[in-house]
Amino acid sequence: MSTSMHLRPIHFVDTPIGRDGEVARLAGGMQWFAAYEVIRWAERQVVPIAEFERVLGSEERAVAVHRAITAPRPPLVFGGRTLRLDQPQVAGILNVTPDSFSDGGRLGDDPQAVAEAGFAMEQAGAALIDVGGESTRPGAPAVWEGDEVQRVAPVIERLARGGTLVSVDTRKAAVMEAALAAGAHIVNDVSALEWDDRATEIVARSGAPVVLMHSPDPKAGGHGRVAYANVLTEVFDWLEARIERAVEAGIDRAKILVDPGIGFGKSLQDNLALLNGLALFHGLGCAVMLGASRKRMIGALSSEAPVGERLGGSLALALKGADAGVQLLRVHDVAETVQALRVWRGLRDQALVGR
Repeated sequence: MSTSMHLRPIHFVDTPIGRDGEVARLAGGMQWFAAYEVIRWAERQVVPIAEFERVLGSEERAVAVHRAITAPRPPLVFGGRTLRLDQPQVAGILNVTPDSFSDGGRLGDDPQAVAEAGFAMEQAGAALIDVGGESTRPGAPAVWEGDEVQRVAPVIERLARGGTLVSVDTRKAAVMEAALAAGAHIVNDVSALEWDDRATEIVARSGAPVVLMHSPDPKAGGHGRVAYANVLTEVFDWLEARIERAVEAGIDRAKILVDPGIGFGKSLQDNLALLNGLALFHGLGCAVMLGASRKRMIGALSSEAPVGERLGGSLALALKGADAGVQLLRVHDVAETVQALRVWRGLRDQALVGR
């Protein structure tokens, strides 16, 4: 249970023009906010940015979290390629699995054909392709690491050789090693480096960025249910502890990204609370990834729409993430999400230059 104070940016504004000292910029991105919701256990207090120094300036925790929230997120540089983190970017989901909840088996097992699908995502506007070889849906059988390597490594090698930025979606150290050797740039681990005892060492030694995702029981698959007193602050605290553990193991804090784990061991109400409070996670000082595309909660809110009919809900959640300053949106429908973000960006740009 949370034992410390948390800050959630609220009262977002269209433009900072004419509001010096009244608003703060969120993570060096395209959003400005005028107040914090200060959360202390069950107590909530609204503190305007203009009053921050007077009300909270003497509290070390508040000052540190405020700095983390407002500090720009430096880009991730991979040789001649750069992943910017000052605006929302799309990570395209490329499953090389026969039993993925959304598109299992659709692409077959020909590495070149799967890689071509990844190239198509990049051409549609994805900044990163996230390649996975094991389904993480509830009840999915575990995949032997050798089989997982055979699924993902040939695809990653082809994508990386073609100049595409690639992340590998795995919780297994052996798969991380093989994927990085094949050219993967980022490790995306749904267990936050908790499932495999060697994973932290592999990531630290490689120097690769890593995405740490929350789940309540990562060693058991991530889908166990727990009773949260406050899901928002408890997920924050869990991720904060994993970040510190990773840094102690030699992983560069600037190369750590976080994911609140929508749909992993959480009820519909928990997921909604996390999505409504996403801006709080910038207090971790890391870039944020959101993976809500085609998730079960969309069906639950739309007459049990099947997986293939959740585009509208997926876009709504992607834009919710963009409004909250999320830097990476992990999605299945790349072209549609990129178009939605371009319209969103046009609205933001207009607000910043005129009224």
